Amino acid sequence: MAVAITVVAIASQYFVPQLVPALQAIYDNLPGDLSVVYGIPIVAFLVLVGTGPLRHATDRIHSAVWEGFRWYGSMAAVALVVTAILTIAYTILDPSALALLDRPNPALELAQGNPWFFVGFSFVIGAFEETIFRGWIFGFWLGRTRGWIGPAIWTSLLFAAVHLYYGTTYGAAAPLIFPTLFLTGFAFAAAMRHSGGNIVVIALLHGATDAAAYLTLVSTTDGLVLHYGLVLIGLAIALATYLSMTYRVFDPPAGWWPSDSTSHSELPYGVGGEPPSWSSGRLSGPLDRREGPCRVLRTPSVSILNRSRLPPEEWRHPTMRTCARS
Repeated sequence: MAVAITVVAIASQYFVPQLVPALQAIYDNLPGDLSVVYGIPIVAFLVLVGTGPLRHATDRIHSAVWEGFRWYGSMAAVALVVTAILTIAYTILDPSALALLDRPNPALELAQGNPWFFVGFSFVIGAFEETIFRGWIFGFWLGRTRGWIGPAIWTSLLFAAVHLYYGTTYGAAAPLIFPTLFLTGFAFAAAMRHSGGNIVVIALLHGATDAAAYLTLVSTTDGLVLHYGLVLIGLAIALATYLSMTYRVFDPPAGWWPSDSTSHSELPYGVGGEPPSWSSGRLSGPLDRREGPCRVLRTPSVSILNRSRLPPEEWRHPTMRTCARS
């Protein structure tokens, strides 16, 4: 229900003023528009869902920074490749459609009079959208399914779809834009999942991405440097992660993975093998137990990522027993 309310509230800015001219004044001013587009969904989720999915929104900052940048950079690179392939396809099949991309972006047009305000305000919008889409929508379903990719895909599709103005503005050329929106949403969902529920970092990355677009109104060079600088940092961290996973030539920062003192329920879903603590399916109990002389491990299978942080003797199957020699 809250998801449906969110979709209607965000989409209302595209059709309500035309259907009900008396409400045009609400959407024509920033406070009124924000109260409808973001205020209504926030109230709906607070009432219908509560704050459970946001419980870990500020946790594990070190992990969230690492995961946020590596997923952001990786998916941005994929988006560039997909856009390049689609551009080649358009050049061959419908070159005239590419001219539609010369149309002005409505969001940037709105910011022409005061671009610096929108550069700063981008971080407010980033916080709103990440709280709604990754915090509540993705976070709610993440705690109720064993897999995370499915919820990440459909919530990212939803995130891309509510940006309707790209479709109405660029028409046949809009498919060149929506893959980037989808992959950006997927990157933020993946970063949230791998960091254990943190949304602060992805909100800042979201805001910085939008700020870079508005910054091009002040200086095209500065806007591009900001955007691609974030992407390059993300790619560098993704490469460091790969080297850590494969060759152990780089150790991620402290706090990227839980310490020995971290309880089982605090581990990120998939890393510790349990859904977030707000899920009704959360398991309880110690990481392992002893049966006589044997130690029975209850931890999940150790992934390659985990192996980079553990000595080889700990690379065990979760059900393996280690028994004292007689």
